[in-house]
Order: sequence, then C-alpha cells, then structure tokens
Amino acid sequence: MAEARLKHFGWGREGEAMTEDEESFVLNRYRQRFGIDRFEERAPPTLQDLKLPAPRIAPPASLAPICSSDTHDRARHTYGKSYPDYVRGLAGDYAVAPDVVAYPGRDSEIVALLDWAGSVGAAIIPFGGGSSVVGGVEHRLDRARYRGALTLDLGRMGRVLEIDRASRAARIEAGAFGPALEAQLKPHGLTLRHFPQSFEYSTLGGWIATRSGGHFATLYTHIDDFVESLVVVTPQGRIETRRLPGSGAGPSPDRLFIGSEGILGIITEAWMRLQDRPRFRAGGAVRFKDLFAAARGVRMIAQAGLFPANCRVLDAQEALNTGAGDGSAAIMVLAFESGDHPVEPWMQRALECCRDHGGIAEAEEGADAHREGAAGIWRNAFIRMPYGRERMVPRAIISDTFETAITWDRFEAFHDSVKAATEAAIREATGRPGQVTCRFTHVYPDGPAPYFTFHAMGRHGHLIEQWQHIKQAASDRLIAEGGTITHHHAVGRDHRPWYDRQRPELFAASLKAAKHVLDPRGLLNPGVLIDP
Repeated sequence: MAEARLKHFGWGREGEAMTEDEESFVLNRYRQRFGIDRFEERAPPTLQDLKLPAPRIAPPASLAPICSSDTHDRARHTYGKSYPDYVRGLAGDYAVAPDVVAYPGRDSEIVALLDWAGSVGAAIIPFGGGSSVVGGVEHRLDRARYRGALTLDLGRMGRVLEIDRASRAARIEAGAFGPALEAQLKPHGLTLRHFPQSFEYSTLGGWIATRSGGHFATLYTHIDDFVESLVVVTPQGRIETRRLPGSGAGPSPDRLFIGSEGILGIITEAWMRLQDRPRFRAGGAVRFKDLFAAARGVRMIAQAGLFPANCRVLDAQEALNTGAGDGSAAIMVLAFESGDHPVEPWMQRALECCRDHGGIAEAEEGADAHREGAAGIWRNAFIRMPYGRERMVPRAIISDTFETAITWDRFEAFHDSVKAATEAAIREATGRPGQVTCRFTHVYPDGPAPYFTFHAMGRHGHLIEQWQHIKQAASDRLIAEGGTITHHHAVGRDHRPWYDRQRPELFAASLKAAKHVLDPRGLLNPGVLIDP
C-alpha cells in the first residue's frame, strides 16, 4: 500500500495531524495565557486553490522522466517549516515555487541535472525532507540573475549501501529519512542514534548539510561527530573524502561540507559512525526550584564527565506548557544508555550532582523511566510539537523558537537579557504581553545550549511583520550578549544578517573563494551563508 504524500502545507503526510485532545490542550493553554475565548481562524488554501506562476524552464527529454512541474510537487518544495513559511502558505502565496522539481536516483543523474541547470542559468537548491526552519530551501532569487529555479529532491537516494560491522560504520545515501535509515540498520544491531525533532521527516544529507543537533544532549551533540567520510557532487566535479577514524592531515575536507547548507555541492552519500543499539537504560526526571538551580546541577553533571544521553532542562513555564509540570518547578529530564554495560552507577552519580543543587528526583527510575512521569510526558510532547504550528498559525497565534549557546559564566545574565528583550518586543509588536520560556537542548562542560520559545497573540494580515519584529529584537540581543545565532537550526536565509555579524570577515572571504572554485556561476542555494 502506497504511503500518503507529504503535505504541501503542514507537518508530515496527508491525513496526519494533532489529535483532538492534543489540540484542545494547547488551545486551552493559549486561552488562559491571553484571556480570550475564541480565535479568529482562517482556513489554509487547498491544493486546488493554489495559483502557481507558470514554469519558466523545462527539462530536456533525457531528464524529463525524473522531473516534475506538478502543482503538488512544486508547492511542497516551495517552503520549509518556519513560522513565516506557514504564514505565507496560509495566505496562498507560492510565488517563489520552484519551476521544476527533480528526483535523481544516482550521482550521474545529479551531474546531468547540474549541467542542464548551468546551461539554462537556473538556481539549484538541494532538498532532503524540507524541514528547514530558517529559510534554507526557498528560491528567494534575483529573477534578473537566474532564469529558473530547480529543486533537487534526494528522496529516491535512501539506501544503506554497505555496513562495516568491525568498525561499526555504514555507507548511506544522503536521501535516507530517519526511520528508513534506522530500519535498515536494526537487523545488524546498530543505530546512528541521531534523533533530531524532525527525525521522521528529515534526511541524512540534510542533517550533515545543516550540522543538525540530535538525540544526545552531551558528547555526540551534532551530526559532525558521526561523519567518517563524504561524497559530494559539485558543478565542477565529484569529491570523495578518505574514510578514516581520524586524521591530522591539514584542515579536514569533510568539515568544509558539513554545515555548508548546499552552497558548495550536493552531499550524496556518507560513511557514518554507528552505535550498538542500547540494551541498558536508566533515567527519570528531577525537579528544581528554578531554571538557574537546575542549570547549576547540569553544569556539575557536564563537568563530571558522566555524558548522559539526555540531560534537558525545562523552566517552570515550559514544563507547564507541555504538561510535564505544574508550573511550580523547573524539570530536568535525565537518561543514560549503553549497548555494553549497566548504567545505574552513572545515573546515581548524576542524581547526587542534582541533590547538591536542590534537585529532587521523581519516584520513577529505571530502564523505562524515560517513557514515564514528567520525562515521558515531555518526550511525547516533544515528538508531537511539529504538528501544532499548522493549527496555531490559522488562529493568528505567534509561537516560535530560537536557540543559541553561551558559556556558563555568562548564562544567567544572558538568559535574563535575551528574555527581557524578547518580552519587550512582543509588547511592541502586538500591543499585549506574551510569554518567553527557556529549556536546554544540549549541554557542554563549558556551557549550555538554551532554547527559547515565545508566544504571542497576533493579527491576521500582520503576522509576518509582528514575527519579524520579535525575531529581530531577540536575535540582536543574543548576538550583542555574545551568543551564537544558531546552535543547531542552521543559518539559511533568515539568520544571514546575524551570521554575517558573528563570523570573522576573513573567514567569509575564504568561504566565498571556496564557493567560486566549486560553484563558479553561483547556482547552488544562492543567498545562504554568503552572497552569490
């Protein structure tokens, strides 16, 4: 039985959505927060309602079988999953839809597609699952410079090609979606164990190109840690890096492409370091009086070298919003796992660190505690969160996130400053108070990765400008206070102004030089990281 298509508007496949109970829970939180009884709701346009501009280019006969200019294909590949993407989708604005979507099945077809795009002057955007929340897959083009827009969807390239059990590694095509990748590794007792929130609808190539952050809250926090070697197809030729456990031979060629966001070449496969599937687990939740007390407990755990798989902190309001708490305490979700040995001693030492800072563990502990109590509620809410936006935007609710990283010595002042700036911007943009919450997604011995969520009540017809005002103020403040514009969401087009301020100018010039060598016509994902 064929799988349902991915939605052109919303998260997941057609027919998938929040349950009635999930939607009721979230909407009741907003009713209480904003003191309103009803929302002004608008329905998103159906596929049949959409009016896309006529395609400006058409593939040659040799490539036509793997190309499409079908309305659904073009609409689905127009945007990612950011807040402004949903607002424009709700308004039926698909003016930047690609002219052609291609579905290559092997490297030689990608080479042919790049050659054709170069011959007609079309911009090219590599596309995995389309889960970008930073404008990373959008053809926001100078129409005078580019005669067309081609999206390369790698979804047909999703196989695990080879497994090296001795080295615990696998050669995997870049278009592999998370669940399909894990299903192919499972019979071998192996796992990549990289589970971003978008896991179900994102791909290996997308994870590598955007330096995705995954399941592990400590130690193996980014996809970088798992990349052993890469194959990249560029407009100037194919690059295959040498597969090694480590090397000191100059700057790493892999590192040039990890995080390059599709501007230097198209990642088509990678050798990835794997883990034995975990057999031993211990976990649970710990309550703290506030976020800063929890942060001190986290710092002690991180600096003790215990390396928990999960060590996430929710401030009291974040815990309330997700149902993981009652709003009276910050909550730490803590878990250890191993494919080799029992992990209870590590868990007990981590709980000692928590107790030193006033942490009180929930009654649930043990192998299944990560699925029970506050930890289990948070886990389920986290997995289901992406389905919420398509139901909130039509009700003019502004709810978005931004993430960063900062050293421990600056965290408390940084948190208060960024939160205050964001709250002030919400009042300025909407004329009423909103809410800003914080959680930690990843932690390091030298600092946390704070993840902020803001909630506001907007107005239809003004949602993008209201969102932009809040986003601008929050981003300006976190850059001014010494944080990074992104810890794991990537740069895309939406973060470019602050990325330009964060990076050294000579590094930008070096990146432009690499771009000129690998993509001299500036066709690949123009406007991301650097200007064409």
